[in-house]
Amino acid sequence: MLAGLSRWYHVRGMTLDELRATLSDDAPPSTAPEAVRALWHDARGDWDEAHRVAQDIDDADGAWVHAYLHRKEGDLPNASYWYRRSGRPRSTSPLEEEWAAIAGELLR
Repeated sequence: MLAGLSRWYHVRGMTLDELRATLSDDAPPSTAPEAVRALWHDARGDWDEAHRVAQDIDDADGAWVHAYLHRKEGDLPNASYWYRRSGRPRSTSPLEEEWAAIAGELLR
């Protein structure tokens, strides 16, 4: 897939590899749900922007991404709160695996 064109594809049905290929683009895929956009910013090393996006999402997906971000930050009490809000158990997987699991679920 051409890197610059990837953001024009509908994200649902996009594979994890295709999402990762967009990380060299200037912006996340335009049709990406906000939770995927937050993960995109995180994968590019912009935790602050990822957190800004995630904290404005008022649903279980946003809470899950928010939890992951606080876990990554090392704020486990705050992460635990957000995992509870997401309805998911706190992850003990390596962060890279959790990112991929969340992204994969959100792309379905």
